[in-house]
Amino acid sequence: MTNNQTETKICHNCRGEFIIEQEDFNFYEKIKVPPPTFCPECRLLRRMMWRNERSLFKRPCAKTGKQIITMFHPEADVVVYDHDIWWGDSWEPTDYGKDYNFSKPFFEQFGELLHRTPLANLGNSNCLGSPYGNHNADCKYCYLMFASFKNERTHYSHGAVELKDCIDMYESSKSELSYGDALCEGLYKTHFSYDADECINSFFMKHCKNLQDCIGCVNLRNKSHCILNVQYTKEEYNRKKKELDFGSYKILSQFEDSFKDFVLKFPNKYANIIKSTEATGDNILNSKNAKNCFDLFGEGQDLKYLIHCISIKDSYDMYGTGAASLMYEGTDAGIDASKELFCAITHSCLDTNYTYMCFSSKHLFGCVGLRGKQYCILNKQYTKEEYEKLVPKIIQHMKDMSYTDKKGMIYKYGEFFPSELSPFAYNETIAQQYFPKTKNEILKAGHSYRIPSEKDYKATIHSHDLPDHIKDAPDSILEEVIACPNKGDELTQCTKAYRIIKTELDFLRNNNIALPRYCPNCRHYRRLKQRNPFKLWKGRCQCAGLNSQNKKYKNTMAHAHSTAPCPGEFETPYAPDRPEIVYCEKCYQQEVY
Repeated sequence: MTNNQTETKICHNCRGEFIIEQEDFNFYEKIKVPPPTFCPECRLLRRMMWRNERSLFKRPCAKTGKQIITMFHPEADVVVYDHDIWWGDSWEPTDYGKDYNFSKPFFEQFGELLHRTPLANLGNSNCLGSPYGNHNADCKYCYLMFASFKNERTHYSHGAVELKDCIDMYESSKSELSYGDALCEGLYKTHFSYDADECINSFFMKHCKNLQDCIGCVNLRNKSHCILNVQYTKEEYNRKKKELDFGSYKILSQFEDSFKDFVLKFPNKYANIIKSTEATGDNILNSKNAKNCFDLFGEGQDLKYLIHCISIKDSYDMYGTGAASLMYEGTDAGIDASKELFCAITHSCLDTNYTYMCFSSKHLFGCVGLRGKQYCILNKQYTKEEYEKLVPKIIQHMKDMSYTDKKGMIYKYGEFFPSELSPFAYNETIAQQYFPKTKNEILKAGHSYRIPSEKDYKATIHSHDLPDHIKDAPDSILEEVIACPNKGDELTQCTKAYRIIKTELDFLRNNNIALPRYCPNCRHYRRLKQRNPFKLWKGRCQCAGLNSQNKKYKNTMAHAHSTAPCPGEFETPYAPDRPEIVYCEKCYQQEVY
């Protein structure tokens, strides 16, 4: 291969063009896999269809018959065990192993193994008093919590890390007594904020840091007693805050609507990349040579196409990974791991190919549900010599006898699992969160769709009939079943009705915040809309010299390019047709720091 080789390919799925660069070829050679045939976005979507975070069901444990909460729909053709049973020693995963059959495609055999091997009901570990949640670790007394770590008494949240007594949080960390925030860190009693850090006793912050007692502010640093970026005395602030009585839903919603217009008058940094070099994407911290990565937090190096990862090196195409290296095409993986290739819910493993729900193992190929094993193929135990002799033959067999899915897509060695083998329907997975589709759109794209389970909810009150002010909410509200205005909207996975739990009511009363008018799923999707997509566009700085190009923002000081338009160019998650003002890093810092 010549140096600096790049190759333009046509995606086998969407038929769009994508480029494989020399550094990509080098990585594929290092882990001994062929280059991908799907484009990066189609590869991401395919992985997402193997991860269900928020869809929970009840079905009996296949071993005990006890009703359990699980991420697998009752109609899903899999065997599901209760968490404690699955992790216990009353069954042996290798009992489900079979010899490799060279007369059948590998993925067909893997699908059969997936359907007959018991699976754990949820992806949780070490969670106390938190049965209603999934993909969580080390959480205590949390309710409807997903993909989160080390939280206490926190509810209706996703991607939360080290939160205490918080509600309705998205991708936020190290905060207490906060509500309705997204992509924030170090908050205390701060609510309805986005990309705000180290703020106290504040409402509606965006791109702010180290603020105290502020309301509706954008791009401020180290301030207190500000409202809509205007400085007030403490006495003036308290008087105006009293007028902005967010215990009233009418006042709260009106302010929220006006704040959405207010933030459009201020510049946004082209991407949230902090203390990182040679990085492209969004929400990247302390990383080096990270390309097209999103939500990458800490000690990342030599990475591409990663989402929601921490402490990871030399890896491509992962979603939800940490403490790992040489990872490729996986979701929910890592933790003291290396070279987990084509994996889902696989942790603390070494040198594995095509695994699902495997832990603390090494040298596996096409395995499901193994723990503490080595040298296994399709869950059958081999000697080291037998394993090392058989694996190359299987890889060659996968190249010679490919698997063809129902859409006519061809799968050989080097491709992630076909989505049609996933135990989840499209609308049950995170694919629906980040690439939402209607039932007709899902079926037209050739994906599986499952009609949501009918909830036996009989609404006793409509949300528009709730008391306007939290002080007028009686204790009896805890007994009500509240009808959500979205009436089962499939694009927000609306549950049609919801309840207020006691800790939630106490929180809202203590912080003078109005009762929510939408179900937890609909609230989650509203927070999702605040974030940028997992996609980049070519962009140019919109600083025109003295003001922004649209003249909605006037610069506060002179920039290096003087009165001429800034020549800065970049890759940005802000699409060209969006209304936000987008500045390059230098121009943004001039206006904020």
